[in-house]
Amino acid sequence: MDGVEGVDGTRPAVGEPAPGAGPDRRGAVVAALMLAMALAALDATIVSTAVPQIVGDLGGFSLFSWLFSGYLLAVTVTLPVYGKLSDTFGRKPVLVVGAALFLLGSLLCALAWNMAALIAFRVLQGLGGGALQGTVQTLAADLYPLEERPRIQARLSTVWAVSAVAGPGLGGVLASYADWRWIFLINLPVGALALWLIVRHLHEPPRKASGTRARVDWAGAVAVFACGGVLLTALVQGGVAWPWLSAPSLALFAAGLVLLAAVVVIERRAVEPIIPGWVWRRRTIAAVNLALGALGVLMVAPTVFLPTYAQSVLGLAPVAAGFVLSVWTLSWPVSAALSQHVYRRIGFRNTAMLGIGAASLLLFAFPFLPYPGEAWQPTLLMLLLGGALGLFQLPLIVGVQSTVDWSERGTATASVLFCRQTGQTVGAAAFGAIANGVLAARLGGRGGHGAGGLDSVTRALDPNTAGEPVRRAIADAVHAVYLGAAGAAALAFLVLLLVAPRRFPVLRD
Repeated sequence: MDGVEGVDGTRPAVGEPAPGAGPDRRGAVVAALMLAMALAALDATIVSTAVPQIVGDLGGFSLFSWLFSGYLLAVTVTLPVYGKLSDTFGRKPVLVVGAALFLLGSLLCALAWNMAALIAFRVLQGLGGGALQGTVQTLAADLYPLEERPRIQARLSTVWAVSAVAGPGLGGVLASYADWRWIFLINLPVGALALWLIVRHLHEPPRKASGTRARVDWAGAVAVFACGGVLLTALVQGGVAWPWLSAPSLALFAAGLVLLAAVVVIERRAVEPIIPGWVWRRRTIAAVNLALGALGVLMVAPTVFLPTYAQSVLGLAPVAAGFVLSVWTLSWPVSAALSQHVYRRIGFRNTAMLGIGAASLLLFAFPFLPYPGEAWQPTLLMLLLGGALGLFQLPLIVGVQSTVDWSERGTATASVLFCRQTGQTVGAAAFGAIANGVLAARLGGRGGHGAGGLDSVTRALDPNTAGEPVRRAIADAVHAVYLGAAGAAALAFLVLLLVAPRRFPVLRD
């Protein structure tokens, strides 16, 4: 596939061959990858609707937010570590170890005796979830040549989107009609099946002997984990557990910057660094990292704020509000699957610019919807937004994976996923501050920082207690968030325009 970008400089691929799997065996491996992806996506959201039951059983209400933050932090900061390990030792051992950690964490979560124990076991789950999320995407690129990668990546995108949206509903059903511990117990048979399929059917070719023992940059791994954990904790808790300019917030940011400097020093001296410098020196990968980081930021607007808008402003029931959000899971994978027909003609960069340009216009249009409006209006925007983002994300991931050989693919894939995850964390912190600021201004200080803003939103969800000023304030807050998301989309467009090469240097398979 040496002409996808229409350039003469296409280079031959070097490094390890793809995993050995015939059509039947490859189908079994893909089934395992889809199951693993579903588990990683479900567990990011499935706990949300079961919080009242969990707190009622275990107590620890003041800590419950760490049920989400702990899992997501562990997934995010381990992505680059697992990416490098999969390039060093192969995909299969990393995936097997990650699945085992995830299943062990799930079992222990089901057996948790208090909130602190549950949070600790959720972090253990996240340590396994990082391996699942990154290695699944990398292995999908190993299994399929460039011509077929959009199809498999579209399947994985569909599984991820459907699982993430279905998570809260499934968690609510299990907590209401069974027991919240089943939220974690159902992972065991599904995960065990995925693990068995991987062990049974995935056979990577023998690695070429290099004559030197593989070196693992454990110091770099610990430094990356510590730095990411501290900085992401500061972003997650800032403005929620404490004010942004308070002593805990400033201390965490200061410690994070010191650890970041330590990461740079350690990685420069390492023989095989966890985050190699070429990830940022190559224009293609650097541009995609920044663009997908912006994608993570803008995704916070619909996923976090749209359900609240639909219930409080439009007056929809929770199920109907969930449908307004979920429609983009219909158009996103369809658009992603069809994107190959576009980038074969105009290239990876131009296809992505087309998608993110359309997304920026759609996000910018949201604040101009009539108040209070009809449910079909944001639903239509979300349907179109999913189609635009499908044109944006998949060509960039496939493009990056196609510019590196086997020995670098895990690191490259992990870097773009890490930037996307970090973008979501930054977006949640930034947009939360924007929304609370608007609520405070519109409600004369009653929106306030932290709990005040959340209390106003909570009251607005109940039509018997919400007043028109509160509904208006929430509409204005969500409009401001969407304008911020449109700005993030515009920034991604500029990055692709100014930083990304016009033609990606694709390797022949």
